[in-house]
Amino acid sequence: MRKSNERRWTVMLVPHGSGASRAVEVSQTVIKFVVGIGSVIALVFLVLGGAALSRGISITRSRALARENQLLAGEIQRLRERLAGLHDTLSAFSQRENELRLLAGLTPTDPGVQQAGIGGPAGQWPERDNLSAAGPAGTHAFAARMDMDALTRRANLLVRSISEAYDSLSSHQARLAAMPSIMPTKGWLTSAFARERVHPILHLARPHEGIDVTAPMGAEIEAPAAGVVTEVKWVDGYGNMLTIDHGYGLVTRYAHCSRILVARGTRVQRGQRIALVGSTGISTGPHLHYEVWVSGKPVNPIKYVLPESIVD
Repeated sequence: MRKSNERRWTVMLVPHGSGASRAVEVSQTVIKFVVGIGSVIALVFLVLGGAALSRGISITRSRALARENQLLAGEIQRLRERLAGLHDTLSAFSQRENELRLLAGLTPTDPGVQQAGIGGPAGQWPERDNLSAAGPAGTHAFAARMDMDALTRRANLLVRSISEAYDSLSSHQARLAAMPSIMPTKGWLTSAFARERVHPILHLARPHEGIDVTAPMGAEIEAPAAGVVTEVKWVDGYGNMLTIDHGYGLVTRYAHCSRILVARGTRVQRGQRIALVGSTGISTGPHLHYEVWVSGKPVNPIKYVLPESIVD
């Protein structure tokens, strides 16, 4: 029995041409069924299309990432090549550093320390595991990081070593500048340094705490080293006398001067004119009495005079 309350529709099928038309009766249930089947088919096509589109996007993105990784790998390789060149430069610089240390009177840097073999990376490195897990590019990036860290340590060691050598050279330079290494005046050595000698005028045995250099009256007297003039005065027996403090416990004295050209407190340099030869005080004629004192004790000045072939 057909249900009386179910709605029904009649669909007329009219063919093209001369064929006869047909009437088809369709119930509401059939229409709902057809619509449901169509929705399911549309949903299936929509899902499959979305998956295909997503896959296409993923493939495109993967290809782009692959190109980026390839470019980064190339850059990392070029960076490592430059680091290798920097390593060679630092090695050559290390050789110069050892030569500089020898000139400064320091021991050469230990090769192990020079290669930054100590004080290297220690402890846990989370980024190491992360980079290693990133594949070949990550491994190369980690190697470049290690190279950079090693070169940084070597560069820091070189800076500290060269600073130490520079400080030592500066100290040596200042000390060499304070050494009375030249004769204060040109002339003839007429009386040597002696613990005891007979004074030519007083005829008494007494120490001769310097040397006597005979030179013409008014001959120039030069500072044998850098220093500061500490005394300019008349001293019994020595006449006009000049005293220079060179530092490092070194003091020089110049006696019998006819004229003193510098004042107390003047800073002088090696070779600078400081006085003129004379015969003031107890003297038999124009000459310079020259003394060198070290830590408060007189020493033979000749021990400090370098050969003329040696220059500053």
